[in-house]
Amino acid sequence: MTRLVRAALLQETNRGSVDANLGAIEAGLRAAAAKGVQLVLLQELHNGPYFCQHESVAEFDRAEPIPGPSTARIGALAEELKLVVVASLFERRAAGLYHNAAVVFDCKKEICGKYRKMHIPDDPAFYEKFYFTPGDLGFAPIQTSLGKLGVLVCWDQWYPEAARLMALAGADLLLYPTAIGWDPNDDAAEKSRQCDAWVTVQRGHAIANGLPLLACNRTGFEAAPTSSIESGGRGLQFWGSSFVAGPQGEVLAQASTDNPELLIAEVDLARSESVRRIWPFLRDRRIDAYGDLLKRYRD
Repeated sequence: MTRLVRAALLQETNRGSVDANLGAIEAGLRAAAAKGVQLVLLQELHNGPYFCQHESVAEFDRAEPIPGPSTARIGALAEELKLVVVASLFERRAAGLYHNAAVVFDCKKEICGKYRKMHIPDDPAFYEKFYFTPGDLGFAPIQTSLGKLGVLVCWDQWYPEAARLMALAGADLLLYPTAIGWDPNDDAAEKSRQCDAWVTVQRGHAIANGLPLLACNRTGFEAAPTSSIESGGRGLQFWGSSFVAGPQGEVLAQASTDNPELLIAEVDLARSESVRRIWPFLRDRRIDAYGDLLKRYRD
């Protein structure tokens, strides 16, 4: 038995404006549809630059409601091209209340599901806690015509708990819109360690849950905003390397580090059944002994 899904990751660079970025997304979606793709994953916060390199109240002007103008445009394309699309937007929920949200369209213009990023980082050049309220929708897969999508966002990808909870809720695959890159001052060895760790931890989530996994990252250099430069910011070199892994962690396809790319791979959702039969991790979990996971730290 097979259950093939032809999936694409649209690895892009910031094109300088919302209209230019959405134009590149439209071109990518049309190219994907022409190649028989059924599911497209976009990168994190694809409408503009990764503005979280600094803290500035002016950046809140980038946020928009969901539904809003971007969801209308992407939804119309999903309906026209008969695609399942996972988009990533800066959501304005109310004045002073904003989220980093992923939105799913199932071959229709209407939104079929939404996820709000749960884990919010606050690190040099990734000052997301200033902008985003932690998600409140939980770890709930989104039902589509292709299966249940376990959509998570960027920093979520380092947490095995997030992937596990999506798997326990019946996700058929895991998807991570992402924006991660190097400090230009990092040396080659440190850059290699960071990117390898990023790929490895996500392959581990695929293995531990017996699920295929898609991770779509940005690419290109984004200069630090002026205020960030004044405080020592040097910009970010997003490392691309978007990839698709199977349920045993096998890498099915991987993009380059430094170029926009439409990465296409065939994913067999039925393989999860056979993999879980030989590696029954869910069966052997000691749920009676995991109470300490609810603690911040076991003193």
